[in-house]
Amino acid sequence: MNLFDMAYEYRNLFFSGLKYTLLLALIGVLCGFVLGIIVSLLRMSKWSVLRFIATAWVEFLRGTPMLVQLFLIHYGLVELGLEFSAIQSGAITLTINSSAYLAEIFRAGIQGVDRGQMEAARSLGMKQGMTMRYIVLPQALKNVLPAIGNEFITIIKESSIVSMIGVADLLFQARNITAITYEGLTPLIIISIMYFILTFTLSKLLGILERRLNTDDRR
Repeated sequence: MNLFDMAYEYRNLFFSGLKYTLLLALIGVLCGFVLGIIVSLLRMSKWSVLRFIATAWVEFLRGTPMLVQLFLIHYGLVELGLEFSAIQSGAITLTINSSAYLAEIFRAGIQGVDRGQMEAARSLGMKQGMTMRYIVLPQALKNVLPAIGNEFITIIKESSIVSMIGVADLLFQARNITAITYEGLTPLIIISIMYFILTFTLSKLLGILERRLNTDDRR
């Protein structure tokens, strides 16, 4: 069976896998976005205990393989009485892993904002929380938007590990089709093309958005 015939005949399986891949990647980035902001703020806290916790969080998640984190959540936490479905475990893993990298991205963005703006806001009577919310964070997020987009692309690719615990994503479906057809190469080529289309399209859209933001800044 050639590539096009297989892609058409098993299109329902491929699109089903694509749905789970996109769903998990979206959850991972959106939830990781919120958690990453919190962790980045904790890393810059004046309280040493909070800084230590946030630093330990980032260093552990960046210093261990995502597959190990996935197994810890899906299999290891069962021994502590915490049991999650495969999709829940995948979403949690992608979220916490993404949060560690996004936290560092946000921290760099926040520290890149001119300190003079914070001092000016405080001189106008704005409290630190209001200054961070209305002055610093909007500029920081705008500056690191391309890096956030790159993290989304990374999560789309790395989400394939959830197939190891039975989530029916693209890789899982490719292995199912291999079991049906006894063809190992063609299904992998098809999902490789699908991954490439996803990441390439997203990369181009991010490039367009970045150019528009730069144009608005010049105006």
